[in-house]
Amino acid sequence: MKLPHITMLAALLLTAPAAAQLQITPPAATPNAPAEKKKPRPHTITKKKEAAPAPKPSASPKPSPSPKPAATVIPAPPTDDPNVDLVYGAYQRGQYKTAFELATARAQAGDPKAMTMLGELYSNAMGIRRDYAKAAEWYKRAADSGDREAMFALAMLRMSGRGGPVDKGEAVKLMASAAKLGEPKAAYNLALLYLDGQTLPQDVKRSAELLRQAADAGLPEAQYALATFYKEGTGVPKDPERAVRLLQAASLADNVDAEVEYAIAMFNGTGTPKNQPAAVALLRKASRQGSAIAQNRLAWVLINGVGTAMDKVEGFKWHLVAKTAGKGDPDLDKQLYDLPADERAKAEAAAKKWLGTK
Repeated sequence: MKLPHITMLAALLLTAPAAAQLQITPPAATPNAPAEKKKPRPHTITKKKEAAPAPKPSASPKPSPSPKPAATVIPAPPTDDPNVDLVYGAYQRGQYKTAFELATARAQAGDPKAMTMLGELYSNAMGIRRDYAKAAEWYKRAADSGDREAMFALAMLRMSGRGGPVDKGEAVKLMASAAKLGEPKAAYNLALLYLDGQTLPQDVKRSAELLRQAADAGLPEAQYALATFYKEGTGVPKDPERAVRLLQAASLADNVDAEVEYAIAMFNGTGTPKNQPAAVALLRKASRQGSAIAQNRLAWVLINGVGTAMDKVEGFKWHLVAKTAGKGDPDLDKQLYDLPADERAKAEAAAKKWLGTK
């Protein structure tokens, strides 16, 4: 029995160290063939296909309410430079004031990595008051010295208009330079701009090439996005098996959207051998990570006992949790009210406990 396929509409998002954001929605997935007619019938989880919104990179996104250190943005410094190691070590331990003091001395001595670190600290208010203008200044000095992370960070500031006026032309040039130097996040975001077709002429083949570059470098967001390209044949030949391999790689890196898609592929045996128990386990993981889509699918398999032991109380708990996030199911609502009163009460109590409303 096939688990009805889902249209993935989650926005792809990657932030620069300055917490600037650029997001876009990949092409919507095409639903699988109708479910096989076996009991219990899967019509209880079928949902209407949603129309994918037009992909639009956010030119001036809102700043994150609580910026977090993007440790992967600043690469580990060479081990033969103990002074730089001290800067990075302090940053990794959350000792931002110490990192700021050490980085300032190194930056004044001409170290581009220390300059990038100062940009990171200023842009995210780590150990110092947030100051996008100073962040942009340090990022530019590091970028002019050839630091690819600084190029990408400055590009995101220019794209969002932080620390100076919006300058998409400069942002694209910086992003392209960083991508050529092997910065995967720059390649990924540049791919989104080619896909969007507003800042740059739309070119899905070029977008796919850049996504492949970022995916090969291990970036989960790019792996997930490229998987949708291979699944639909967007800019690349359609290849369900390659799509699944990319979804698997992204899900191993805890990309929740990829976990959901990979679970559904395993459940249905699409592009990979069917493995319903493993699929259900992955749906559980994604559900606990807050994916309403995973919660909706997990509810269906638990209520129907497909690929796992039937557990209606637990299943309806997840149904109610998913419903609060807009992923309801009228058929499951009807089944819920057909439950014995005591079981329905247990499911409702479990959902309230999970949501923290009890």
